[in-house]
Order: sequence, then C-alpha cells, then structure tokens
Amino acid sequence: MSSHRRRRIKIVHVVGARPNFMKVAPIMKEMDKRPRRFEQVLVHTGQHYDKNMSRYFFEELHLPRPDVYLGVGSGSHSEQTARVMVGFEKVLKELGPDYVLVVGDVNSTLACSVVASKLWIPVIHVEAGLRSFDRTMPEEINRIVTDRLSDVLFTTCEDANRNLKKEGAPKGKIHFVGNVMIDTLIRYRAESRKSSILSDLGLTKRRYAVITMHRPSNVDHKYTLRRLFEAFHEIGGHLPVVFPAHPRTVKQMKKFGIKHDKKKVRLLEPLGYLDFLRLYMDSMFVITDSGGIQEETTYLGIPCLTIRENTERPVTIKKGTNILVGTDKDKIIRESLKILRGKGKKGAIPPLWDGKAARRIVDVLKTR
Repeated sequence: MSSHRRRRIKIVHVVGARPNFMKVAPIMKEMDKRPRRFEQVLVHTGQHYDKNMSRYFFEELHLPRPDVYLGVGSGSHSEQTARVMVGFEKVLKELGPDYVLVVGDVNSTLACSVVASKLWIPVIHVEAGLRSFDRTMPEEINRIVTDRLSDVLFTTCEDANRNLKKEGAPKGKIHFVGNVMIDTLIRYRAESRKSSILSDLGLTKRRYAVITMHRPSNVDHKYTLRRLFEAFHEIGGHLPVVFPAHPRTVKQMKKFGIKHDKKKVRLLEPLGYLDFLRLYMDSMFVITDSGGIQEETTYLGIPCLTIRENTERPVTIKKGTNILVGTDKDKIIRESLKILRGKGKKGAIPPLWDGKAARRIVDVLKTR
C-alpha cells in the first residue's frame, strides 16, 4: 500500500429531530459512494423518538441504524441540551472523529457543536446562516451559536451567505451548496406516489388544504391557538382541511379546552415521510409554521401560508410561493380564499435547489 495514500476522514453525523433525518440522509448516501475516503458514524440523540417521528423516517429514508443512541428524550430546552452534551462528550472521547457534522437548528445541533468545539474537534454545519432576527425563538439562538462555533459552513441560499459575512465569518469557511432537504424531496418524490394516503382519507388531488403547526408561539397560548382554529374552521367550510397534528399541539388543545369541528378540520396522527410528502405535494395549499415546509412547497410550486411573524427562510418569500400571514385570523382566511379563487402566489425555484447539494458538500469535504 502506498505510503502517500490518504487516510479516511472520520465523520460523526448528528441527528435528533425529524427534519434532521431528511438532511443527513442524502449526505450519508453520497459519502457511501466514497468508502475509501469517509468513515461515517451516526449518532441519534433521541430528542424526538416515537415510531412516526423517528423510526419510520429511518426506514423510509433508508438510513442505517444509529451507531449510537443517546435517548435524551423530552424536557425543557436547558434539560434537553444538557443531557445531549453529557452523553455526546463521552461518545466523542471514545470515537475521536476528525469532524462532527450537524444540521439545522434543533437543540441537539447546538449541544453537539458546543461539545465538539470544547474538545477541539472541527464542526461542520449544514444549513448555516439562516436568520429570523427574532431571538425569542430558541432555534435562532441555536443557529447563531452553532455558526459561530463551526469551521465549515454550508449554506442553502444567498441570504444565508450575506448573513454570515455580516457576522464576520471568514469567506473561506462559507460554501454555497444548495438545499439538502430538496435532495431528499427529489429522491423520494416518485416513491411517495405509491402512498395510498389520499384514497385512505377520501381526498381529491388539489381539492384540499394541509395544516402543520407545532411552534410554542402558536400552540402554547390559548388565545392564539383558539384564533387559529377559528380560521381553520372557516377555511374548512370551503374545502377539506387535514391536519397531521404534532403531539405537542394535541396536548395543548386539550389543556386549553379547544374543540375542533371534525367535519371541517380532520386531525390525523403524525405521518411517515412518504405519506406526508404525498399529502402536501398534491394539496391545493399548505398552512404551516415549519421552516422546511416553506422550502419544500416553494420547490413544488404549492402556495404556502406561514403562520409566523417572521421567517429565517426569506428566499421562500422573495422567490418562492410563501406568504407570511402571522396569526391574523382575517388575513389567513383572506389569503386562503384568494388561493381558492385561483389567485395563489406563484414562485420560482431558488438557485442550486436541484437535488445535488449533498454531492457539493461531499466534494468540498473530500479535499480536506
């Protein structure tokens, strides 16, 4: 064997919550094509772990079983972050990787970035530079801290590049590669067509709306949640509305005594990735507070009404199909009715959202 042959790069991938799986999957698949260059270890912190939020996603996205499962479970932001840090430190000391790769903006991303940095292990952040400029959002704190600690910053859009440069990130750290969420969507779009979710629910393509909602700013306040359901019920009087409900949302509805009209809003249990992709891909429009859904609807050309006052993904508004409607009941109804009249927002696909982001990421890392 040649003495000049480069050794493999050992990378620890961190996943903790459902959106992480869709982001890590294409990167791991791309690294699998270069087994002589990369050694991969998958760590699942267990931030989200039930059959629909985790196990089904691993199966459907063909992710390998996690090499390490920390099982931190739920808790306050501080409790969850602390448990991840304690467990992950032991993992890194045992494994001694060359890099830790984190994605998105969940608590696991922040916690693992801090631990790696203190052990002088370089951090790679996929989906860096996104900013809502709203520090009341826990995710915003996670983004800012993770980006400051990271040694390699992979961005999804030009806005993210500008944010990082304004914050003083060295140009050499920033790599504009596109959106790995879109890689996964493109890969599984055809497979999702096999899902029977529409027929199971008696829905007709482009004749129904989908709701997703889980953020504390929407579900932890009785008046806000009640007002949102009043809007949903009004919309449900015009077309079927389906709502795969996050367990947190259902819990808060019960706590606040908020009833829903089953004829106007159909609550579903959380869905697997392929069923959910089929459901919103064939909808007339989506109402959401999710960041990833804003991106995916923009790619698919589906009108999206975001029930937030701000977004860390402004490209979905500038170029895409997204409209910020906040929690204004009248605005939500008004924009929904516009879509029903065929006047929904049209958009374009942002640059490099082409299904090749993971390849670009791996091309950068293989030269390090």
